[in-house]
Amino acid sequence: MACSKISTANILVLGVIQVMVGIFHVLMWYFLLVLYMGQIKGTFGTYEPLTYKTGCALWGIFYILAGAFTISSAKKPSRNLVLCALTMNIVSIILVLAAAALTLSELSRFQTVSYRNFAQAKLGREVSRVLLLSYPLEFVVALVYSVSSCTQLGKRRTDSVASVTTEVETSF
Repeated sequence: MACSKISTANILVLGVIQVMVGIFHVLMWYFLLVLYMGQIKGTFGTYEPLTYKTGCALWGIFYILAGAFTISSAKKPSRNLVLCALTMNIVSIILVLAAAALTLSELSRFQTVSYRNFAQAKLGREVSRVLLLSYPLEFVVALVYSVSSCTQLGKRRTDSVASVTTEVETSF
């Protein structure tokens, strides 16, 4: 199955989806920050998951940037802007895979926490599950844009080489 050209409207939609998913992740990070800051130091300690310590949800800033570059490249397509958007989307793909791996490792084990912090830990784990459901969406959107922009960049290069060849042949 060959990749066909994606319309400008579809690229804009992909960029908007990336921005919305990024904003959602940043807001969930803020919610987790408020949630975990309110914990009481108990006998068994506080619950600080790996994804909270690494700031996985805060990585949504990269999704917002990738979406902004995608929207910009759809409105004014230049080679440099498309390359920036492609680079940010590849970074987003790598971050999504890392965040999914960290979230899965967090959800696979649960340490004992103080009974005072159990509700916060349980709610935080539910937020991690919701974020885990949003990772495939970001992965697919970034992958679709990356593949389509790579094919378009390849076609532009072969078109420019072909036009230079025909121009040279007609000058002789």
